[in-house]
Amino acid sequence: MAAVRLAVREARARVPAGRPLHMMGYSNGGALALKFTLDSLTDSRLARPDRVVLLSPMIGVTAFARFTGLAGLPAFLAVFAAASWLDILPEFNPFKYNSFPVNAARQSHRLPTAVQGQIDALSADGNFGRMPPVLTFQSVVDAIVSTRAVFTGLYARLPANGSELVLFDLNRNAKVGPLFSQGATSAIGSLQPRGAQRFRFTLVTNASPDSAEVVERSTPAGSLAAAEIELGLAWPRGVFSLSHIALPFPPQDGLYGNEPDPADDLGLQLGALAVRGERGVLVTSLDSLTRVSANPFFAYLAGRIGEVIRPAQ
Repeated sequence: MAAVRLAVREARARVPAGRPLHMMGYSNGGALALKFTLDSLTDSRLARPDRVVLLSPMIGVTAFARFTGLAGLPAFLAVFAAASWLDILPEFNPFKYNSFPVNAARQSHRLPTAVQGQIDALSADGNFGRMPPVLTFQSVVDAIVSTRAVFTGLYARLPANGSELVLFDLNRNAKVGPLFSQGATSAIGSLQPRGAQRFRFTLVTNASPDSAEVVERSTPAGSLAAAEIELGLAWPRGVFSLSHIALPFPPQDGLYGNEPDPADDLGLQLGALAVRGERGVLVTSLDSLTRVSANPFFAYLAGRIGEVIRPAQ
């Protein structure tokens, strides 16, 4: 939180007066961007953002994170030092830690809890009505953060200020229907607004169950009528959904992309691996290797962000 305040203060000092301030955050960074914005509503010393853009924001996490502090208690005894970690893996990823400490999970629960409490307090005293527009991109299925919390904890509370929630649906043409869990199949039905909302609701989904082509179905704020736009994009073969980690990475990313750019070679192409072999041989789980790590609709996402942060002419 202190690093975010420092970065914003430095950025504001370098940018000419009158230029807009856009806050953008992914995952935990999304919660931090939102926390800074909430703080700025009641603290005049902070530069108030003109717009917030969130990708897979950590607004709500799994219930297990609440109890991870207890899981680490045995680590106070040296013989149980490994209890400080939820996972201990070889560090082969150049941009993130594979091993995950209990304290990180605990902090990942404390931050969204604080954010939600602040939203409640600001809503009660009327200051939440001063929130700038928020544009959020989120996968309907997300193993890390709660998609429902994004809707109920944030968007259901926002004022009518031009905000928009964009959800990426499952690939309904993936031909793995019997393998989908019941919860995944029904996820979008439980998330779609039942009536007119104060924000724009957009769903990126298959044009039809028999097509891999995707369309944008968007319902404006205050309306129940959705408009459909063809995007000229399609689900790649074998990909049945996006994931928490996929949204901010293009298919050409050298590490996470499924079509890595040779000029961006980092020695390991995690997103393009299609491994087959015996279990127990690899140092990482097969789940982590089959999890999609790049966004086939990145061009759409980048274009939508560009629309809202493009400087005035």
